[in-house]
Amino acid sequence: MKYEITHTNTFKYSTRVDQSMNEIRLKPRSDECQRLLHYRAELTPASLTKEYSDIWGNHVESFFIAEMHESLEVKTISTVSIQRSPFIERIDYSPEMRSIFHSELFRKHYLAFLNQTAYTYLEADQVAKIVNEIGDTENPVKFSLDLMKYLHGKFEYSPGVTNVNTQARESIETFKGVCQDYAHVMIGVLRAHGVPARYISGYLYVGENSALIGDAATHAWVEVMVPGIGWVGLDPTNNVEALENHIRVGVGRDYADVSPLQGVYRGGEQSLDVKVSVKLLDQ
Repeated sequence: MKYEITHTNTFKYSTRVDQSMNEIRLKPRSDECQRLLHYRAELTPASLTKEYSDIWGNHVESFFIAEMHESLEVKTISTVSIQRSPFIERIDYSPEMRSIFHSELFRKHYLAFLNQTAYTYLEADQVAKIVNEIGDTENPVKFSLDLMKYLHGKFEYSPGVTNVNTQARESIETFKGVCQDYAHVMIGVLRAHGVPARYISGYLYVGENSALIGDAATHAWVEVMVPGIGWVGLDPTNNVEALENHIRVGVGRDYADVSPLQGVYRGGEQSLDVKVSVKLLDQ
């Protein structure tokens, strides 16, 4: 599958601002299943960017705008090719995989994705309630799939109820929110259960006559580490494995590590308008 993604962030300020410093994480990743064919970022006002990779391997572009301005537009255009085959349902959790999962070396290697963060932390009773309802299991693959299905059925997709600062222990009280909330809660439960899990941001191609949710802006889902297999993407918002419709951009412990645009400026209040378009170019 080949896609063209256009992502536009437009900031408007109540007064003219200056000394705007920003970082963007909007460049799709390239790996064994996803290939970035083209990418460019257009900034208005124009600015030079400095590029680097952060600790999680995300591509970061930083820029500084010294001139006075009343708005800031960050537009990125990407072309990505994806080839993924579904396989998580076919995984046979072998004794060898179980041995790796319970080893001290495995735990230490993925410690960053086992420790809770402010976004993913859940109270012990919140975790226990979910585990009791879905059923405990020593098979992390089955547990991850059961948890994804449970959250998909339990959550109500409700834009505007939460915001980018909402934490898992808050959204779990109402089970209302958006993809970010689904992902943080799922990660919190998985980590509490000893399953390494990381937060993924990117884009979702919905197409026509699809039941998938999450194409209005950036999308979020979860990747779990399966011993002997690697990272496997699961989308609790849609109760599906993250395959050729999911375009990966950012990887981290939670939303704070992959925020598409971060910055500071001197001036008045701001408003943000986000537009995302994912176009299928070739199957």
